[in-house]
Amino acid sequence: MKRLALPLLAVALAAPAVASAQDIPGEFAFDFSVGTDNRSKGASKSEGDPFAMGSVEWGLNDFYVAAEVQTIEHSIGADLEPQISAGWRPEAAGFRFDLSATHKWYLNARPGTDGDAWEFTADASRRLTDRVDARLRFQYSPDSAGSTRSWTWVEARGRVRVHERVRVSAAVGRREQVNSRDYTAWNIGADVRLTDWASLDLRYYDTDVANPSAQYEDALVAVLNIGL
Repeated sequence: MKRLALPLLAVALAAPAVASAQDIPGEFAFDFSVGTDNRSKGASKSEGDPFAMGSVEWGLNDFYVAAEVQTIEHSIGADLEPQISAGWRPEAAGFRFDLSATHKWYLNARPGTDGDAWEFTADASRRLTDRVDARLRFQYSPDSAGSTRSWTWVEARGRVRVHERVRVSAAVGRREQVNSRDYTAWNIGADVRLTDWASLDLRYYDTDVANPSAQYEDALVAVLNIGL
C-alpha cells in the first residue's frame, strides 16, 4: 500500500502548483492511473501486481515537458520509477508526430546495479476515417537499467471508435535487446470514457515467450485513468 500511495502523494503535492500557475503561458495537464498490472512494451513492469502512476505535463504550442512516477517491480530491486520527459508534437502531411526523450531513475535498486536509463520515442499517427486511426511507434534505449544494454521496440496499433465513448484497439510489437530476451508482444482491448475526466481500459496482453514468468505471461489487465 505504501508504494501505491507514493505516486498519488507526488501528484497531490504537484496539484497546487498547477492550480497556481494560471499566469504561466501554455497548458498544464494532470493524470493519475491505477491498474491490476503495469504493462509496457507488452511486458509487466510490476510482476503482475497492481500499480499506481501519476504525472503532470506542461505544454506550449507543440512542445511539452512532463514528470511522472510509477510503481514497478524491477529485477534490480527497484520499486519506484520517476522520470522526466521533453518532447515535440508537430503535424505534417496528415500525420501527427510525437518525438520525445525521457530519463528514468529506478529507486531503491540494489547497490552497485545500473539504476537509470535514457529512452527515446518516435510516434507517427494518422486518422484514417472519422472512426479509425493508426499509429506506428519506434523506441530506443542506448543503455537500459540493470544488465540489459541497448534495445529497440517497434509497435503498430490500430483503433476503431465503436461508440461515442468506446474505442476498440489492437497492437503488435517486437522488442530486441542486447544482453536480455527478444520477444514479440500483442494486445487487444477497449477503453471506455466514463466521464469527461475518467476512463477505463480493459485489455488482454500476451507474448511469444515460451514458459513465461509473470513478466511475460498473458494477462487481462484493467486500468482506471483520471485526467484533468
